[in-house]
Amino acid sequence: MRTLFSGEVRLAYGQFYIWSAGRNSLEDSFAGQRAGMCGGAVPGHLYLVTATHTGSAPITVELHETEPPLDADVWEDIVEVSFRPASADVWLMEWDSGWYPLPLSETSYQVRYHCRGMDEARKALRDPGEPVVEEYLLRFWPSPPAPDRVVKETSQYAAYWHEFARKQPPGPTPEELAEAERQAREREAYIKMQKEMDEWGGRLPSDRLRGVRDKLRRIKGYPMGLVGLDAALVHAIDAAGPEEQRALARWAAHRACETAGLSEIDWVVRGLAELDRGEPYSPPLDDLRRLRDAVLSEARVPRSHDGSPGLPQVAAFTALFDAAAPDPLKAALDTLLATAVTHDTNCPHLFAEVRRTFPVMAIAPEAERSGRQ
Repeated sequence: MRTLFSGEVRLAYGQFYIWSAGRNSLEDSFAGQRAGMCGGAVPGHLYLVTATHTGSAPITVELHETEPPLDADVWEDIVEVSFRPASADVWLMEWDSGWYPLPLSETSYQVRYHCRGMDEARKALRDPGEPVVEEYLLRFWPSPPAPDRVVKETSQYAAYWHEFARKQPPGPTPEELAEAERQAREREAYIKMQKEMDEWGGRLPSDRLRGVRDKLRRIKGYPMGLVGLDAALVHAIDAAGPEEQRALARWAAHRACETAGLSEIDWVVRGLAELDRGEPYSPPLDDLRRLRDAVLSEARVPRSHDGSPGLPQVAAFTALFDAAAPDPLKAALDTLLATAVTHDTNCPHLFAEVRRTFPVMAIAPEAERSGRQ
């Protein structure tokens, strides 16, 4: 035998609990039981009733290897229920504050709840350290599930709770619980699917799009990225394949540099030629920090009123850098988004030109059929 807990427990509303997951209510805890005092109808929970409404009482929790002696001559009221922890974390829990760990395995137990002094405690107030009026003992031992039962009934208070328990309708059957869990999982999956569809313009993305989603560049002012500008085009680019994606990235980088007025800068021209040939960039395009320094020092880069490179120019250099990304889908999407920024409000014209230049991207692929779209 091991004593898992022994001490004063703060009581509020005449209750404390053994908790391992989720939530429980008074009525659900006693649903379908014959025995009051210890509600075990909710999996993973025990709802334990005490006579003291607000105060404290000594409580002991024991774990036995086999069924312990009944000790019916020592205790006034005794009930038994079955209990199986719903997780590896099991606690003796006060109503509003204290949590005391109980090292119980995730196996089936029989629980015997022993009570004495309840009728006297109903008429008295007791603070910690004062003489004991009521006392409680919980004993656990491994056992297959069994119906709850009243082992011994003496007090009027216990009789009240036994009557309360017998008025509660039976709870759901294991089959009903399993069906409810299945329906909850289906609802959760459906909500998740609908959210994902909303994020991708009303249809589900491919696994490739899901794979690059968290790697795509974020540009201030475009929180939804390219999907927020033209979701159908995003799906068409995804379906087009690596060669078309790489070609689009090159095309978009040229268009961005042209739109931003960078096409006459010699190292930009050199970089575009390297991109077209599939060669690694030479400096300063080979490193993002080196590129930033070159842009800031390049007098031929158009400037805004405060002397810094303008947004179209910054976006064009971003497009040029992103076009060489190893992943062709990421390269195409990032480069086209940056190119769209260089076009500002003329994005629809840009996207129309993409569709004319790359006919395979003119029509979005058929949406995945899930039976719920």
